[in-house]
Amino acid sequence: MEGGGVGRRVVAVGAGLAGLGAAQRLGGHGSLRLLEAAGRIGGRVCTRPFALGLAEMGAHWIHGPSPGNPIFRLATSYGLLGPEAAREENQQAEVGGHPPLPSVTYGSSGKVLSPTAVSEVHHLFDTLLDSARAFRGAEELPAPSVGQYLRGEITQRVSTLGGGREDAQRLQLAILATCLKLECCISGTHSMDLVALEPFGEYVSLPGLDCTFPGGYSSLPDRMLSALPEGTVLLNKPVRTIRWRGSFCEEGDKTRDFPVRVECEDGDAFLADHVIITVPLGFLKERHQDFFQPPLPQQKAEAIRRLGFGTNNKIFLEFEKPFWDPQQQLLEVVWEDESPLEEPSTNLEANWFKKLIGFVILQPPDQHGHVLCGFIAGKESEYMETLSDEEVLGTMTHLLRTLTGNPHLPAPRRVLRSQWHSAPYTRGSYSYVAIGSSGDDIDALAQPLPEDPEDPRPLQLLFAGEATHRTFYSTTHGALLSGWREAERLNQLFKAPDPAPQV
Repeated sequence: MEGGGVGRRVVAVGAGLAGLGAAQRLGGHGSLRLLEAAGRIGGRVCTRPFALGLAEMGAHWIHGPSPGNPIFRLATSYGLLGPEAAREENQQAEVGGHPPLPSVTYGSSGKVLSPTAVSEVHHLFDTLLDSARAFRGAEELPAPSVGQYLRGEITQRVSTLGGGREDAQRLQLAILATCLKLECCISGTHSMDLVALEPFGEYVSLPGLDCTFPGGYSSLPDRMLSALPEGTVLLNKPVRTIRWRGSFCEEGDKTRDFPVRVECEDGDAFLADHVIITVPLGFLKERHQDFFQPPLPQQKAEAIRRLGFGTNNKIFLEFEKPFWDPQQQLLEVVWEDESPLEEPSTNLEANWFKKLIGFVILQPPDQHGHVLCGFIAGKESEYMETLSDEEVLGTMTHLLRTLTGNPHLPAPRRVLRSQWHSAPYTRGSYSYVAIGSSGDDIDALAQPLPEDPEDPRPLQLLFAGEATHRTFYSTTHGALLSGWREAERLNQLFKAPDPAPQV
């Protein structure tokens, strides 16, 4: 190897933030190619035009926009954020991840619920959720999952809910059921019963009031791409198989062999010394057995199987005129007959829309139009993907008429929704630590291959992406940091002196 990794060939699979971040940090080392299956870069960052403005189909906010967040630092250095994000007090606000928005809560009986009752229950839920984060490293667990733990705590408090009044108690249980659904959206899971209790507190929330990109989240990957040499990223290049631990030569050149051959679905092949794999965990779960030849070692395959990967989708609705107050930012939905202590309905066809937690109002209306963005997670969200736009629009119209108590509420003009579970190279939204898995599985997923550090051809396969970051999984900043981490691993290798030639 000539000095500084020149002549080393690196291929990255996936041009999301992890792949682009790796490319950014690898700089001028050898020849680098990013192979992207889709016809666009950005991965789970995807901004689309809608109504007067933009709709974020994937990542929506910078969670914890403060100096400790690399997405925030990068976006600031590119000048992509608004003046609010730069304000010191906004960066220092400790909100524990998801700050509450000014909201109104509709009950399924068609009435607005008492803001005091709602905020009391939210406060109780937040307190219980905080206590669920305290079991890291605990020998004895009160329950295997976050959901079971929370239900146990709620059961103990039932008699005190609603001041002992039965109707008030029922309402508070219904609001708690909505809180659990919101937590499913945040965790990207079908049910909090699937999320492991012990590692739940390992996830780290950064300080700062969540903010959005005025020019769309995709403005960040676009800027990262523009800094790379022309031709680095190849779009519409889905990879079929990664053959590693091999000895591959290019036609007509037997002087040099490569340990990895990346074969694309269109028949093209790329030989490499190192391949950085940044595909989503959902894709790995479905395809890793035939995607890697030879197959991945058992420990890595087991980590892929055990970790959780769920779906969180959005439904955007555009209205001619708003039916909400201009100062509101969130319309929350409570089904008054639900309780976290009862089994939810499994009839997706009849009840899928009840998993919707409510709608964020896109601000400001002069930039977006009158647009609501609904959030829905889990199996119900995956069922929604199978419906037509007309069916979704019809159901949302019926839902909003029920909630507002106005049977004549005008239908939305248009609908746009994400469909992350059906996306063939994604198969969901983001990862969580499922029952039976732990943060150690995230670390196992992140370990490069071959496993033997003495291998004469080290770092053939490197792994990045949000699911490989132990404390920031499920976030864009986790994805970006993981790409930087793997690039740095290669940079260290390229700096190392060559081993003495084998005689």
